[in-house]
Amino acid sequence: MKQYIIIVVLVLQASILFAQQEKKYIRQGNQLYQQQNYKDAESNYRVSIGKQGKTVAGNFNLGDALYKQKKYADAGQQFAKIAASSKNKEVLAKAYHNLGNSMLESNKLEESVTAYKKSLLNNPQDEETRYNLAYALEKLKQKQNKDKNKNNKNNKDKNKDNKDNKDKDKKDKDKKDQDKKNDDKNKDNKDNKDGQDKNDPNKNNGGQKPDPNNVSKEDAERMLEALNNDEKQTQDKLKNKKQKGAKVHIEKEW
Repeated sequence: MKQYIIIVVLVLQASILFAQQEKKYIRQGNQLYQQQNYKDAESNYRVSIGKQGKTVAGNFNLGDALYKQKKYADAGQQFAKIAASSKNKEVLAKAYHNLGNSMLESNKLEESVTAYKKSLLNNPQDEETRYNLAYALEKLKQKQNKDKNKNNKNNKDKNKDNKDNKDKDKKDKDKKDQDKKNDDKNKDNKDNKDGQDKNDPNKNNGGQKPDPNNVSKEDAERMLEALNNDEKQTQDKLKNKKQKGAKVHIEKEW
């Protein structure tokens, strides 16, 4: 029985000692916090909560010190942990309020709106939280309108690009059709020219050799008269040579 009593006394003494140390580090942390030495304040708050981390004041002040150092993600996690582990409406209202601030600074507007609403559920009379909620809602509305305008612009640019591509395709097709028409026209002109060349006798013979079938009647009579004159002259020459007794040379044949 005595041993049991001694153990109980020792446990109580240890608890009292730990509580005293906890308060000591919280006080030191608060002093550093007031001096805007948030980094050292954070260290003292972490020591105060120890391994178990049950003290509300130490955890709450740790979150505040993280927030002041602009460690908004870490601060948000700290306040969310406090809210999840507490049933006290006052603690919940403050934890959600600070969580909303951390989310707002992280530009997580929807999360900040949700946190502020939960804070007001636990303390509907908090005008500061109500103001922060209105501010977050306005920021969220502006962001949604900006995103909507951006999407509309992207869609408009996309439609313009599609129209430009269609116009370009149409121009390319029209050019190809025109080139094909020109090729067909040039081919027809060449075929017509080749047909005319075949029908033109001067084109076939180079304009140098007249076609006997195309000699006029007058030209034929003149040619015949010339041949008769030549034959008559030849006969007259032979007749004169015979009368003079001239010898006629005869070519040999092999």
